[in-house]
Amino acid sequence: MHPYLKSQGLSGENLQERSPEARLEEAVRLASSIGLQVIFKIILPLARPQPSHLLGQGKLVEIGELIEGLSPDVVIVDGRLTPVQQRNLERVWNVKVIDRTGLILEIFGARAKTSEGRLQVELAHLNYQRSRLVRSWTHLERQRGGMGFLGGPGETQIESDRRQISERIQRLTRELDQVKRTREAHRKGRRKVPYPVIAFAGYTNAGKSTLFNRLTRASVYADDQLFATLDPTMRGVNLPDGRRVIFSDTVGFISDLPTHLIAAFRATLEEVLEADLIVHVRDISHHATQAQKQDVLQVLTDLGLDERQLDSMLEVWNKTDLLEPARREEVRNIASRAANVLPISAITGEGCDALLQAIASRLSARRETVELRIPAGDGANLAWLHAHSEVLDLRHDEEGVAHIRAAIDPEDLARYRKRVAEG
Repeated sequence: MHPYLKSQGLSGENLQERSPEARLEEAVRLASSIGLQVIFKIILPLARPQPSHLLGQGKLVEIGELIEGLSPDVVIVDGRLTPVQQRNLERVWNVKVIDRTGLILEIFGARAKTSEGRLQVELAHLNYQRSRLVRSWTHLERQRGGMGFLGGPGETQIESDRRQISERIQRLTRELDQVKRTREAHRKGRRKVPYPVIAFAGYTNAGKSTLFNRLTRASVYADDQLFATLDPTMRGVNLPDGRRVIFSDTVGFISDLPTHLIAAFRATLEEVLEADLIVHVRDISHHATQAQKQDVLQVLTDLGLDERQLDSMLEVWNKTDLLEPARREEVRNIASRAANVLPISAITGEGCDALLQAIASRLSARRETVELRIPAGDGANLAWLHAHSEVLDLRHDEEGVAHIRAAIDPEDLARYRKRVAEG
C-alpha cells in the first residue's frame, strides 16, 4: 500500500511529476522483482501521519479487515516507518510489516553476487536492524546471567543483540574500508595506463546494463525489472577515434533510496565520482522521467558530485523505441536543440554510434595541445607520451632532441611534468 500526504505526497514529491498511482505501481514492481505475488494494492491518502501507527484508527480497522480476509504473508508499506510504527502495525494486524527501506534491502540482498556486494548489503541491513530490535524481539525481559566472578543480573537479550550487531557493523566497516583502499589502488593503476573511465548512472531499470552490453558486447545481466544490476562491472572499449576507454555499469538509483544503502555502497558509487565522464541514462518513455532525473541528481549531489561534474554530464534519453512515432519525433527535436542530450535505443542500437562519437568528442575537448622537447636518448618519456596522449607531430633535430606536438588531458600533462621533475 502507498500512503501519501494529500498536500504533497509522503516523500514530498510534486504530484504533477510522480503521482500516487505511479508510486504504488513502482512499489508493486519492487515487490514483484523478488518473486512476491501482490494480491492487493491500495493508495491511502493521509491528512497527517500518526506517530504511533502512521494511519488513523479508521484506516487501521479498514486495512485490518482486508488483511484478515486475504491472509497475506507480508504487508508492504511504500514509505518510511519508524520502528514504533512498524511494531504497532504488526501487533494490530497480526502480520509481518515491512516498509520501503526494508523491501529495497531485501531486493539488494537477493541481487548481490560479489563478496563486496554482499558485505555492503549486510552492513546496510545491520544498520537498519539495529534501530528496530525493539520490534524484532519479544523476549526483551529475558536476561543472561553474569559470567564468573562478575556476578550481577547480566545483560538483557536486546542489549546483547544490539552489542553483537554493533561489533559486526564495525568489522564490516573495516572490511569495506579495505575494499575502498583496493578500489583506489585500482583507480591509481588505471590512471597510470591510463584509460578514461565512462560511468553509466541512472534510475533503476533505465536501461544502463542493456546499453552497456550493446556498447561493450558484454553479457551483463539485464532484464526488465528494478535493480537487475547491483554489482558494478567494467569493460574496455575502443572509441571511433581509436582511443581506449573503460565503461562502468553501476547500481541504479531510486526515489527515497535508503541512507543506509547510500552509506554502505559509497565505495562502489565512488566509481561514478571518479569517472572522467558520467553518462546519465534516462528512460524517456517513462511517465515520471523528469522526477526520476531529479532523484538521480539528488543522490549524485549527496554523494559529493560537484557542479562542474554535473554540468559536464552527457544525458542519454533511452528507450525511444517504446515511444509513439509522433512523440519519438518530438523527443528527437528537443534533444537536437540541447547541448548534452542524445536520444537512443539500447535495444535497437539507434543512436548508439552517435553516443560513442559524442563521448570521443567530449574527451577530446578536454585535451590541451602542447609542444614538448625530449632529450636524445629519453625513450621512456617518449614512450609514455605515445601511450598517454595523441601525438600530432613528431620530429627529431640534428642533436637527436625530439620535438613533439601532442593533445593531452590536463591530468596527464601534470603527471608528465611530475615525471620530468622527478628525473
